[in-house]
Amino acid sequence: MAARRQERIEPSFDGGFEKQNGDDLRVTADDRAMPMAANDRSRKKSRQAPKERRSFFGFQRSRLQSGRSGSGGGGRGGGGNGRRRRSFFGHFFKMSFTLAVWGTLGLAVLLGYFAVKLPNEAWAIPDRPPNVKIVSVDGRMIANRGLTGGKEVALDEMSPWIPQAVMAIEDRRFYEHFGVDPIGIARAAMENYQAGATVQGGSTLTQQLAKNIFLSPEQSMQRKIQEAILSVWLEHKFTKNQIMEMYLNRVYFGSGATGVEAAARRYFNKSASEVELHEAALLAGLLKAPSRLSPARDAEAAKDRADVVLAAMREENFITEAEYASAKAEEPTKAKSYWTGAENYAADVVMEDLEDLIGEVKEDVIVETTIDLDLEKAAEKVVKQTVNGAKQNVSQGALVAIDGTGAIRALVGGVDYSQSQFNRAFQARRQPGSSFKPFVYQTAMEQGWRPETVLNDAPVKIGNWTPSNYDNKYRGPVTIAVALQKSLNTIAAQLIDAVGPASVIETANRMGIKSEIGDNAAIALGTAEVSLLELTGAFVPYSNGGYEAKPHLVNRVTTESGKVVWERGAEVPPVIVEPDTVAMMNAMLSRVVSAGTGRRAQLDGWQTAGKTGTTNDYKDAWFIGYTSNLTTGVWLGNDNGAKMRQVTGGSLPAEAWNEFMTAAHDGIPASPLPGGYEIGGPQAPLVADGSDGGFYDPSMGQNGDPYYAPAGQIPPEDVGGGQRTADGRGRVFDTPPPPGVSVQGRVRNPSLLESIFGM
Repeated sequence: MAARRQERIEPSFDGGFEKQNGDDLRVTADDRAMPMAANDRSRKKSRQAPKERRSFFGFQRSRLQSGRSGSGGGGRGGGGNGRRRRSFFGHFFKMSFTLAVWGTLGLAVLLGYFAVKLPNEAWAIPDRPPNVKIVSVDGRMIANRGLTGGKEVALDEMSPWIPQAVMAIEDRRFYEHFGVDPIGIARAAMENYQAGATVQGGSTLTQQLAKNIFLSPEQSMQRKIQEAILSVWLEHKFTKNQIMEMYLNRVYFGSGATGVEAAARRYFNKSASEVELHEAALLAGLLKAPSRLSPARDAEAAKDRADVVLAAMREENFITEAEYASAKAEEPTKAKSYWTGAENYAADVVMEDLEDLIGEVKEDVIVETTIDLDLEKAAEKVVKQTVNGAKQNVSQGALVAIDGTGAIRALVGGVDYSQSQFNRAFQARRQPGSSFKPFVYQTAMEQGWRPETVLNDAPVKIGNWTPSNYDNKYRGPVTIAVALQKSLNTIAAQLIDAVGPASVIETANRMGIKSEIGDNAAIALGTAEVSLLELTGAFVPYSNGGYEAKPHLVNRVTTESGKVVWERGAEVPPVIVEPDTVAMMNAMLSRVVSAGTGRRAQLDGWQTAGKTGTTNDYKDAWFIGYTSNLTTGVWLGNDNGAKMRQVTGGSLPAEAWNEFMTAAHDGIPASPLPGGYEIGGPQAPLVADGSDGGFYDPSMGQNGDPYYAPAGQIPPEDVGGGQRTADGRGRVFDTPPPPGVSVQGRVRNPSLLESIFGM
């Protein structure tokens, strides 16, 4: 039986102290609110209260608030256990929340740290390296140059297959993520785990763009975090289409092509707007390994990867089943290991000249050249066919065609640009042989000599130099015109000995030869090395009437918007050769083609002039020829200096020249060369032609008149004293000039005998 509960007696303050034995007021254990045991626990907990009442974030944690005030009696149906369960889940929630807050704060600090370590320029989109678009004289594409190899194109200017193919294989959720794709990362991790190797990446296109334009390619946690930071920033700053456009214009596609325009030109020789489905798949496939998968390196590997891209496009419903099957059936794309086409030789020269014209290229520009693309293709075909068809150990050739203003209309620096980018027309310097002789003859004409002047083709010795003719034969007295026509070395040697090597060098420099020429008589036979471009350009004044004509490739440079950056002036060039000299040179050089060493170059319907050149041991063969419309030079030989087998300037080079010039003059009305000089005149037939002409001595004879010996008579040894004159000339013989004209071209009164008999 339970004991009756003792009634609680409250302490009294009404003067009852005396009634309790007069002691101080004391409270027993029974007078406390809780039993002693509970009170002890309460004291222990109270010592911990400062830690439990308030967390770091200020949340109250008193036991009264949490419902833990009690007696532990269980008199309310086990409510104490329920409170404990609620306390556990509440504590777990609060701990999780705290960890999340701290984790977020820590992540923010970490991201801030790596963001601060980014360079300042990482927060501004760098300019894309400028492109140089090089076009022909009529605006057709020749080449793209610069670090990218192609201009920047807008998203709506490229084939729609391209972005679809790239998304299908690189970033299917491109239009859904915020720059970093957790779902894509998880999927890639699963794929890699199942494959046991890294077969798929989790980077988005935005991350790839951030890496390409801001960061180094190093593999590190810091770089990956910075990449993610920049990706989110890019997504915030630009639209998805803008990001896709930047990516496609800046990503590397292998073989020197950066951006879709450059890649399309490089592999398919077309614009990015013209790319077909199977080609777009190939481009997208290159992104995995641009160099290894390039069709210029491994066409089959590029095709296999393109098929994977097509399958991904089909899976994403970018294409139909029929489109997939048709594209997959396409043959592998085979690309040259380098840019192909001889026009690239001209493009290389343009790039060398461009900085001198406009300085540093800071934006995309268009360079308008002088190249006629039809003539360029014709020239390339001629050089390739001539070399490949030759059986005389010929492995290389070059061709340059220049109009009367100096504009280069065609430039071929070798047989195959994709195999060798060395420009043999521009960079190579070779001995021109007899094709240098016209500058010797021109110097003589400018010093008063004439085509009719007769010299003796015989053994000659100048110092220790004893030149001989090509065939080791001597023809006796011949005119200068015949000597040039037959390319006689002895006569050229006599002329340079008479006029002086320094004068010939001055003439060559004035005409356009800029290579160094040694001051010696042997240069008369073409021992100084020159380039085909400068030698061809030096013949142009003969065709244009004596005007200076500096070879050039660039007419104008503009920005993509049409702003003119640089333009060639239209000033009239100076006259560097007098008209009478031009006339005589054209008359003599025309005979080289009509009846001399260059007969194979004869052009139907056109007056043609030119000069052959062959070096010792047949190492180099040249033909430089011209009409009033165009001047063209052809060189054949071997890069290693190996001897050709009996190839002279009048054989294969003259034939190649004729083939090209025939195509170049098709449909153009014929016109004569400047001058109209007639060698010898009607009363002065050439001795070398077998006519009944006489000999003429330009040195002074008796009474101050030149000496003339009729045909069949040998002039006496003492005519003119047989001595050299003050200008260095010795005694020479010539057919008589027309009555009234002296050897120096001065008009004189005819003698009575000449007047009566018409002499």
